[in-house]
Order: sequence, then C-alpha cells, then structure tokens
Amino acid sequence: MNLLALPVGLCIGLSLGALGGGGSVLTVPALVYVLGQDAHDATTGSLVVVGAAALAGTAAHARSAHVRFGRGLAFGALGVGGSYAGSRLSAGVDPDVLLLAFAGLMLLGAAAMARRARRAEPAPAAPRRDDGPVPCGSAGRPARARWRSAARVVGAASVVGLVTGFFGVGGGFFVVPALVLALGFEMVEAVGTSLLVIAVNSAEALLARLGTRIELDWALLAAFGAAAVVGAVLGDQVASRLPARELTRAFAALLAAVALAVAARSVAQLA
Repeated sequence: MNLLALPVGLCIGLSLGALGGGGSVLTVPALVYVLGQDAHDATTGSLVVVGAAALAGTAAHARSAHVRFGRGLAFGALGVGGSYAGSRLSAGVDPDVLLLAFAGLMLLGAAAMARRARRAEPAPAAPRRDDGPVPCGSAGRPARARWRSAARVVGAASVVGLVTGFFGVGGGFFVVPALVLALGFEMVEAVGTSLLVIAVNSAEALLARLGTRIELDWALLAAFGAAAVVGAVLGDQVASRLPARELTRAFAALLAAVALAVAARSVAQLA
C-alpha cells in the first residue's frame, strides 16, 4: 500500500467536510498522479472514497443540525438517471481525454468556489419546514415561481448526477449553489446537506458501474477512504473555526492550479 494515501486522503476529507464540495474533485488526480491508478479505475475508486467521506461528514454536520435530510435525499434521488448515464458514457472514453475533460471540470469548480467566496451574504432562507411545498397565496410564492424553482432543482440534480457518474466526483460545488439559490438554504445548511447529496450520488454512480470492467485496489482505497473519513469529520470543526470566505478562496486557487497541471499533462500525452 502506498503510504501517501493517508495524508492525501486526510487533506481531501478535510476540504470536503469544511466546504461541502470541491474536495472530492481532487480525489481522481490524487489517485492517478500520486497513487498511480488508471484513470478509469480512479474515477470508480473515487466514488468509494468520496461516498464514505461524505457520509461521515453528513453525520458530523447532522450533530449540529445543519443537514436537511428530506430535501437532501430527494435531490439525490433526482440524479439517478444522470448517474447511470454518466457511468456508462465514461467507460468508453480515452483516459487522456477523460483527464483533460476532468481538468475543465476542475476549472469550473474553481470558478464556482471563487464566486461563492465573493458573495457577501447568502440568499434568504426558505421556510424551515422540510415536509411539504410552500403554500400558494399571499403567504407563499406564486405557482409559476414555484414551478420554475422545481425545474431548476430537477435540472441541477440531473446535472450533478451526470457529473458524478462520468467523473467519479461528488459535484458538491454544483450542489451548494443549487441548494442556496433554488431552495433558499442558508449556507451552513447547504454545506451540510450537500454532503448527504454527495453520498447518495456516489452510491448511485457506483452501483451503475458494477456491470463495467473495473479493477480496484481495495487495500489502497480502504486506507485512502479511512483517512478521508477522519478528515471529513474534522472538517466540520475546521469550518467553524476558520473564515469561510478565505478558506473557499484558497481552495479555489488550489483547484485551478491542479486543473492547469492536469490539462498540460493530458495535452502532452494526446500530442
């Protein structure tokens, strides 16, 4: 087993637990370039690591009442079709092309996180009830606005599922803005609930890949995943002690740097 799996997994778990997304996108490059995995095996193994870490992070955030289980499970369930389609599409893609596309995804993630860091205030919170629609009439939103919001949620969930299935990442940098903007979550709730969504999406995508040809180093993944789980649990404490804006901005810069390095290497291999 590569001993680098422990510190790398711990760092990725910390970022996932603290930010609710973004950390998982580093798992595939870490498995490929640091731990020597094949690109296709790495995108599958990433689902195991990310899913376990996200589940642990969900439990940690739930103790602080920062997870809205009803809507989180519903959001994850809406991504089933996208997860299956993405998993099947990924199997036929050249590894270098897959990594080049992954670099583009990381740049999108970096941009999304940088934008989040610039936001001075989160969107107004939606009503705290988690067990039914907002009523129509003078006390609620008009029906047309509710339908638009529902369409945004379905679209976002499907895209997150597709990204999770194709690249083997949790898609948290899509989930957090979707929960804030489409469902009116407070940022702290969006971070906690996004981990639940990531865990659900990872499980869906992993099940969709069971019929494909994969070879996983379970000893390596167990060590990597255990370290990521510890990091995800500690990430909740990190998030409560460090300025969220500065943490997010620093991580966005790290994502952009890794993306450019992956892109340069992939282009060189394709050339």
